[in-house]
Formats: sequence, structure tokens, C-alpha cells
Amino acid sequence: MLKFIYNWRFYSFGREQYQECMSNIVFNNNLLGLRQLNIFVAVIAGCLSLIPILAENGNFLKAGIYLAVGLIALLISFYANFIMQQINVNNRIIYFLTVLYYANIIIFSTYLDIWSNPGTFAVLFPCFLICALIMFVNPPQLNFFLTFGAVLIFTVSALIFETPMNKIFLIANTFVAAFLSLLITWQITKLRLGLEISANRLEEERNKYVDQSITDELTQLKNRRDFNQTFQRFLSNYRASDDWLCIALADIDFFKLYNDHYGHPQGDECLRGIGGALNSLNTLGVYAARVGGEEFALLWFEKDPANVDKVINHWTETIRNLKLLHEKSKVSKYVTMSIGVYIIRCGSRQDTEGLYDLADKALYTAKSSGRNCAVILGDEIKQYKIMPKGD
Repeated sequence: MLKFIYNWRFYSFGREQYQECMSNIVFNNNLLGLRQLNIFVAVIAGCLSLIPILAENGNFLKAGIYLAVGLIALLISFYANFIMQQINVNNRIIYFLTVLYYANIIIFSTYLDIWSNPGTFAVLFPCFLICALIMFVNPPQLNFFLTFGAVLIFTVSALIFETPMNKIFLIANTFVAAFLSLLITWQITKLRLGLEISANRLEEERNKYVDQSITDELTQLKNRRDFNQTFQRFLSNYRASDDWLCIALADIDFFKLYNDHYGHPQGDECLRGIGGALNSLNTLGVYAARVGGEEFALLWFEKDPANVDKVINHWTETIRNLKLLHEKSKVSKYVTMSIGVYIIRCGSRQDTEGLYDLADKALYTAKSSGRNCAVILGDEIKQYKIMPKGD
């Protein structure tokens, strides 16, 4: 029996995919079902509570039972609505509310069918059971045990309280409803899981292609397209704690000579090394991109312009630690970079093209003043130069 249930649960999906997809769809689907169905039950129970008072000479006991069922359903609905506003919710809570809903309607429909008006509402229990199971996305084991419990309660109640003529009819209805609900529910759950898996795969493919379109394959840095979009976003979206926006452009010094001497395959290895070094700046909150052959661009925010030196020193130190031999360089025996940085106060009215040109001007200044250095510029910053430590 357990093997059958296990195979049923993971039929056509596999354990990991099943669990991942169930976790994704249970939250929204079950909470939405809990909200809608419990409001429906609360309204029905509230309306039925008037009948014993008006038509049955003030039967307040029966009216109280109806009202209690309605109140429980209303509380479950309100709590489900509250949970939907939360960010992190354990699905066990949702399953608990689902079981509570089942218990409420099982007792309610059993009371209507057997104890309240024997035989009059015999069709209500099967309808409630089928609708409840179809509206929720539960593991097949949970559906099975909930259905088994409902059938057991209803069958025992029918055997004890119903007449012999009604017993067979009610019990037969119950088993038919149980079979149909389990069959339909599993088919619907499979359909939902299949749609979720398809959606996940499509999303993964989309993310893969989007990532490929904005990532430089050689260096694994972002490319010029992503840089342009990110630059615009940096200009308009900054935190209250961010006072300064920094844009840096950098070139590998004498990279053409490097390629001519070592060959293009070795040149690619050099670019990969530089890309890895720039990626390490992520720990400092720096965005890096390759915007040309041997040209790179960086963006980051600073609270104090003086902190720019920390980023530049970390950058040059990382490049120097690569120890990429460059015998044809005119400034060092290892690969070095010239850097131009422009600093602007956040919120200043500037376009990306204008700021890029200003950073490019700083880079040109660094190249014309000997390379293997960084030149810092800014509207409110007096130009200064940073030389790599140890050089």
C-alpha cells in the first residue's frame, strides 16, 4: 500500500521536481482556496442559522451549531488572508488550515445530511467533499487520509442514526464521492504540477538567454549592453545613504603589444585574469563590465569621496597579484592598467553619455601622464593621481 501511494505521489515527475513544484503552488493555490471556500461556507452556515429560529420555533441549539461552523470558517478565511501578506510562510501551516477546513465541513455536512434533516440533504456531503478536494493542492497521501477520515465519520454516523433504507444510499454516495474526488484531484494536481514544471523550465531558459545576452563570454563580466542599462539605473536609483556616484574606465596598458608578442590565445587568458580580478570587486559593492576590447568600466556608490582610493588600491593590488608577465610593456614587467575615475554627487543632473565622456577624459589623462596609474576627477573634487603601491 505504501509503495502504491509513493509511486502515485511521484508519478511522472520524480521526487525533487514534485517537492519543489508542490512547495511553489501550494502557497498561493491553497490560501486562495481557503479564503474563497471558507467565506462560502460562512455565508451558507449563516443563512441556515436563520431557518431553525424562524421556521422551527426558535431552535437555538441548531442555530448555534450553524453559527459556530460559520464562525470557524470565517476565522480560517481571515487567517488565510493574513498569511498571504507574509513573505516566508511554512507550507505546514497551510496544510494545517486545510485540514481544519476539512474537519469543519465534514462535521457540518454530516450534521446536515444525517443528524439535522435525515435524508433531505443527502447529496450535500458528496458535493462538499468533491469541491473541497478539487480546490486544494495537497499531497495524495494527505488527500487519501482526509477522504478516508471523512468517509469513516459519515459511514459510522449513517449506520448509527439513519434508517435502513437510507443507509445504503448514503454510504454508496459517500464512496462514489470519495473515489471521484481522489481521481479528479490527482489528475488536476498532475496538471498543475506539469504547468509549474513547464513554467519553471521556460523561466530557466529565459534567464539563461538573458544572462548570455548581457554577459561577456570571455571575461564573465557584464557587457556593454548591460553596462548602459545599469549606468542609467545607477543615475536614477540610489539610496539615501549614497552621496556620490563613481564611474571608472580602465585600459590594459600596451595590450596591443602584449597580443603581438604573446599571441591572441594568451591575450584571451590575460583578459580572463583581469575579468576575474574585477569580479572580485563585488565584495566592495562595485559593478564591473567589459565595454570594449581591453576596456573596462566600473560603477559604485560612496558615502565619502575619500573612499575611492580604497577601491582603486584594492583594484591595482589585485591586478599586480596576478603577475601576468608583459615583457613588451614600457611601464612594468607585468600587466598594468590605466584608470580614469569621475565622481559626481548623487542626484546631479547629468546624462550617462556626458559622464562617460568625463570618465574617459580622466582615463586619457592617466594614459598621457605615464600610464599604470589612476586619475580622479569630479565637479567638486580637485584632480589627483594614485600610483600603485610598491611602484
